[in-house]
Amino acid sequence: MTVTGQLISAAKSVSTASLHEASGKRGALPSTLKPLTAGMHMSGRALPVRCPAGDNLWLHRALAQAAVGDVLVVDCGAGLEYGYWGEIMATAGVARGLAGLVINGGVRDSQALIVLGLPTFSATICIRGTGKDFNGRGSVGEPVQIGEIIVNRGDLVIGDADGVVVLAPEVAAGAVPAAQRRDQDEVSILEQVRAGAPTLEVYNL
Repeated sequence: MTVTGQLISAAKSVSTASLHEASGKRGALPSTLKPLTAGMHMSGRALPVRCPAGDNLWLHRALAQAAVGDVLVVDCGAGLEYGYWGEIMATAGVARGLAGLVINGGVRDSQALIVLGLPTFSATICIRGTGKDFNGRGSVGEPVQIGEIIVNRGDLVIGDADGVVVLAPEVAAGAVPAAQRRDQDEVSILEQVRAGAPTLEVYNL
């Protein structure tokens, strides 16, 4: 099962925090995964990728298989201190129509990536290069685990300045409209707080 284009479009209007709360506090990836700039916002379908530590060949393979609107969600295992993704791969990603990249490893050419504008969420920025072992064990499209979350192909992925949330399609179908309602309710709450109402009173605490 995969999320619909309509749901992906709707998810663009909600924040990761609202979606996480509306889903019953599910799907939050580790807080170490941050966007290259705070203005990056991402919404798309997960294409999970597993790379051996220090090797980015499977990322090249994922680029060849990716569809428009996919978000590469990449598990690099313990290989945090490598730059798996840079300007050339990001340019290829833009040409393929990727919706974004989430990687629990490093990227490099960070200023060029910002200019390209492809939403990029990584654990680090790292200049160390990677190898390409044609016998290395990895995968494209198979489930990966990022922190406590299992990411399956076709899951909803959204990211913003606060982090990244991944939800299964059946969960996302209810959580996205609930998050939209939550955001609408907060407009009224903010109006009350600006008018001087104590938060204890506003939340009936």
